[in-house]
Amino acid sequence: MGQKVLLSSKEINIILHRLACQLLENHLDFENTALIGIQPRGIFVANRLCKILKEEYGVKHINLGFLDTTFFRDDFRRGDKTLEATKTKINFLVEDKKVVLIDDVLYTGRSINAALTALQSFGRPSEVELLILIDRRFSRHLPIQPNYRGRQVDAIDDEKVKVMWKENDGKDVIYLMNR
Repeated sequence: MGQKVLLSSKEINIILHRLACQLLENHLDFENTALIGIQPRGIFVANRLCKILKEEYGVKHINLGFLDTTFFRDDFRRGDKTLEATKTKINFLVEDKKVVLIDDVLYTGRSINAALTALQSFGRPSEVELLILIDRRFSRHLPIQPNYRGRQVDAIDDEKVKVMWKENDGKDVIYLMNR
């Protein structure tokens, strides 16, 4: 299995700062905005963005949550592998808020579709945006496109994008791997 580095730690950091600036342009004080990381790997992107916005741009309060989509997926009961749920942590109402769903890789769009369905359990947002670190643009099964995109990758189906985070994997790096 061969692998190629798509983004180094430094490049990931630059992209996260750019995405934070784009969010800041569109949401200013974040008073009526919620950032929601999609479990399991979108939470790393959401946490990093929240930290950048607070520490480097002085945003005082950000509604930050984590959303598990396991039981909302259309492939939940398919296959031999039993899916394990993670924790949803949303300590605020999304009713009439602008919600930014955050994930690491946009591939087929099915996870985002499940997140949109799961989000309805917490109220009706006034608007939903999508922020993605890596967009695999030629792999979509559903008509879902990000509002904020870190990097666009033209990966073919037998290639995999693997995102590693210092908090979970010991280092920040993104690989393009042959299966």
